[in-house]
Amino acid sequence: MLSDPTVQEILMDITNDEKSSVSIIECMLKGKTTDEEIAEETEIRLNIVRRVLYKLYDAGIATYKRSKDPETQWYTYSWRFEQEKVSDIISKKYEKFSREIEESLEYEEENMFFLCRANGHRYKFDEASENNFQCPKCGGSLEYQDNSTIIVELKQMMERIT
Repeated sequence: MLSDPTVQEILMDITNDEKSSVSIIECMLKGKTTDEEIAEETEIRLNIVRRVLYKLYDAGIATYKRSKDPETQWYTYSWRFEQEKVSDIISKKYEKFSREIEESLEYEEENMFFLCRANGHRYKFDEASENNFQCPKCGGSLEYQDNSTIIVELKQMMERIT
């Protein structure tokens, strides 16, 4: 699971590109549960381990149980990685991505576009005709843009993710 590039990307997003997050999670999956055990096993500084664990907790993919040591009166946190939550996050991410592609495809199919070659701005037909097919930003002429390649690319993306 952790070797999956999508899972790694999600973990990097959650932990703000903390490279050590994968090795911390691998350590948790091997049975090390406290932040001290994880830091010792991975040779990552304890404060970094704790920062990653709390970011994973905030994202809902790590949980902990707190227990008090009767001798020292210190709290110990036992951490657990919630693998099924990662699957939920991936599903939601793909649903969002799929929706965005569908909306983009609908937008491209329902509109005609005109492009200003000087600055690269793109305008829908209504806006271009209101400005007499001149760019409102620079005054350059607007040219029809064939968006059929964009439509084909969006359709291919939809096929790949479904």
